Formats: sequence, C-alpha cells, structure tokens
Amino acid sequence: MLYWDLITFAKLTAQELYDLLTLRQLVFCVEQKCPYLDCDGKDQESLHLLGRDTSGRLVAYARLVPAGVTFDEPSIGRVVNHPDVRRSGVGKELMREAIARTEATFGARPIRIGAQLYLKRFYEQLGFAVASEVYDEDGIPHVQMLLAPPTKDR
Repeated sequence: MLYWDLITFAKLTAQELYDLLTLRQLVFCVEQKCPYLDCDGKDQESLHLLGRDTSGRLVAYARLVPAGVTFDEPSIGRVVNHPDVRRSGVGKELMREAIARTEATFGARPIRIGAQLYLKRFYEQLGFAVASEVYDEDGIPHVQMLLAPPTKDR
C-alpha cells in the first residue's frame, strides 16, 4: 500500500525535494547510465506526486506538468519507481494515480507524455496511443504518447 501526496514545488520540504531528486538520479542517471541535466526548470511550475511505502520511503514519483510548459497539453513526466518495487504493480498504481490527479487538476483534457520507447506497451495498457515518430532524447529512444480525455467508460 502506498500513501500519496501531491505537492507544489514551493511547498516541498527540503527532505521531500532531496528524496525525489535522489530517486530520479538513482534511476535516470545511475541505473540508465544517462548523464543529463535533470533540473530542467520545469519543476517549479509542476506538481509533484510522491508515493511512499508504509515505512515512509519514497518508492514512486511523477511530475504533473501544466499545459504549455512541455507540451500544449498537460503532461506527466519523470515517472519513476524504486528498483526495489519493480514488477510489484507500483508502476501501474503510480500512473493510474498520476492520470487521476492530472485530470482532477487540469480538467478532462488529453494528456501527452514523452515515453521511453521500451515502455510503449506499458503505457498502451493504460490507454495511451503513440502520437509521434521515435526520437532521441539523451541517447535513449523516446516516443510521444497521448491519452484521450476521459469518457463515461474511463
């Protein structure tokens, strides 16, 4: 069971900011062997979804980005879970929570993401559809994906 907090950048405590940056660096820089500038100027305009386990450890994180910052649509980015919780369903739980919070915050609009290509099927299972050609971002193949606004069925 995870406990979720959605926090503006201005309200993040120093410890929360440290925890989320540590998790992002652990996976995106160290594990994926991809040196890049993680602090891209978008954190200050975004909402931060933190998922903690029962011990309080941050194991899941996503950044909810308003329309006009990265894409014309609201977006979900920096989606990451701790390596210790992989294949436990945490990734799907994180994305379902991120989608619900994005829709609640920004309204019933399409949501666009820039997904690592190897995760395309994962995002398709959540309702996203490919919306671009494959492109390179920091040496990793990516593809933009779009989730249609919710209907009565979703």
